[in-house]
Amino acid sequence: MDTWLIIVIVVVVLLLLALFALMGRKGRERKLESNRREAREIRRGAEVDRATADKTRAEADVQAAEARRQEAESRERVADADQQQREARERHLEAARLDPDVDEREAAEQYDREQAERHGGLTSQGNADSDEGGGDRVEHYERTETPDVERERVYEQDDRGDVVRDEERERPR
Repeated sequence: MDTWLIIVIVVVVLLLLALFALMGRKGRERKLESNRREAREIRRGAEVDRATADKTRAEADVQAAEARRQEAESRERVADADQQQREARERHLEAARLDPDVDEREAAEQYDREQAERHGGLTSQGNADSDEGGGDRVEHYERTETPDVERERVYEQDDRGDVVRDEERERPR
């Protein structure tokens, strides 16, 4: 074989190797670009998911805040009703003190029985108990339910309205 033919064959083989290397590189670049495109799409989807999750969390936070506001408002109304109840009881007892035909202790017991019958334990109620110090104590019972939790609260106030006991129990539903 002639030298020039060997040179041509070597050059052709080198050109073919260079062509295959170039095609392999182009293929890898296309594959990498495809992977980059897919990664960008996944990132966009993740951003949409994150934005949706943030929105859902914000809505849940708003609902929780509203529930806390309503619960606080409800407790405030219960406290107002309890205060009105105490005032009404005191006025009844004052009237019994002034009336010479009525025994004050019997009037207090009758008033408390009537209140217990009216409320039946379903709403906030006051039950007067005499303590060792001679003053009256009023026990309050409150029950609230949410889809997730059932709460019971019992608190007791002395005759000055100071809370002397406050217990709250929570049970998951």
